Amino acid sequence: MTRTDQFIHDRFGMFIHFGLSAIPARDLSWPMSWEKIPTTRWRQYLPEFNPDLGGPRDWVRLAKHSGARYCVLTVKHHEGFCLWDSQLTDYTSVQAPACRRDLAREFVDACREEGIRPGFYLSLIDWDHPDYTLDHLHPERDDPAAQLRERRWERYVDYLHAQARELLSNYGQIDVLWLDYSYEDKSDRGNHKSGSAWRADELVAMVRQLQPGIIIDNRLVAGHEDPGQKARHGDFATPEQVIPAEGVRTAEGTPVVWESCMTLGDAWGYRAEDRNFKSPAAAVRMLIECVAKGGNLLLNIGPNARGRVRPQEAAAYAAIGEWMAVNQDAIVGAGPAVVGGELLPKPQWGWYTRRGDTLYAHLLERPAGPIPLLGLGGKILAARWLHDRAEIPINKTWNSVRGDQHAVINPKRADLPDPIASVVALHLAPGC
Repeated sequence: MTRTDQFIHDRFGMFIHFGLSAIPARDLSWPMSWEKIPTTRWRQYLPEFNPDLGGPRDWVRLAKHSGARYCVLTVKHHEGFCLWDSQLTDYTSVQAPACRRDLAREFVDACREEGIRPGFYLSLIDWDHPDYTLDHLHPERDDPAAQLRERRWERYVDYLHAQARELLSNYGQIDVLWLDYSYEDKSDRGNHKSGSAWRADELVAMVRQLQPGIIIDNRLVAGHEDPGQKARHGDFATPEQVIPAEGVRTAEGTPVVWESCMTLGDAWGYRAEDRNFKSPAAAVRMLIECVAKGGNLLLNIGPNARGRVRPQEAAAYAAIGEWMAVNQDAIVGAGPAVVGGELLPKPQWGWYTRRGDTLYAHLLERPAGPIPLLGLGGKILAARWLHDRAEIPINKTWNSVRGDQHAVINPKRADLPDPIASVVALHLAPGC
């Protein structure tokens, strides 16, 4: 067993982006950088912070009903606001006068109640900390007064490590640590925010000592635009807003454990004007595609300042849950369709996944006539619809010359039982 075995088995997780940034409602902390908003002005939102209409238990329950197996909560984004009872700063949900809640504690407790594996997202960047350098992303980079203040980078990194220690010492078993992110400091070419800048070796050693079974993403040395190569400190790669065309591999061609993190709208956090949401069908099909390519899907929600999930995000998660209720065998514990040592090519009608001795055909559209199963002639013992286990006849193709190489299934119905994705379980012959 390796650290990532459970992660690979689970295949589907919920990402939750939430923080003080839900009040300005313009997508997380990034407006601070884009608009050069001083940290003192951003802190003015603190008295208003109060997710009174929803919270971690609601979010985790939504994940549970969808079939997700793990959840990752942004306990601190780049703004520096903490969702846990940190003893190192007063900039926390516990100190927010209208809130007074340890949301990280509520999140972990809810995960345990629902049988979900908890993960923490911790920003490596903290624009609120007085020692964080005034690089090209810092909101106060052009402020003359801020430029005059003394800043000691090592003191900031000590703070980062101490916060990681708090999170991994006081909340029981944590399954995932999602660190974000490394980048090139364009204001100082010799000052890359990556690897040694974060004292990555020391940080990882501490994390492993406190949580031996935890898995860590690759962003201690990789940026959010990194194509996904496995970094030396990472257990898994993190392609963002993309599902890689052929999964993720090293330069030598070795497959890498990976997870695509995807939004349902155009923003990670709550953005009030966001209207461009993926359909529920698209959400289900993203999950299928990730698993077919050997990866996980970490699908995001961004609750509003009162803790409520947007209807479009809730609808997508509900659709995944309805689909997973009957089709989860084709996702959980499944992976790419390797038969006879070779990866099956993507079929025109959808995707394949495989779990044990069963191949799963995910039909996204109904071809005209029989459904071709190329390269599977003589290798299938039985075919069943997964939703009701009804038998589907298996035939050879009409082409007598090549017929032994391929097979077809010919469901009697002209339509598909599920317009999003209908799954056929193909039970393989021994040795396939």
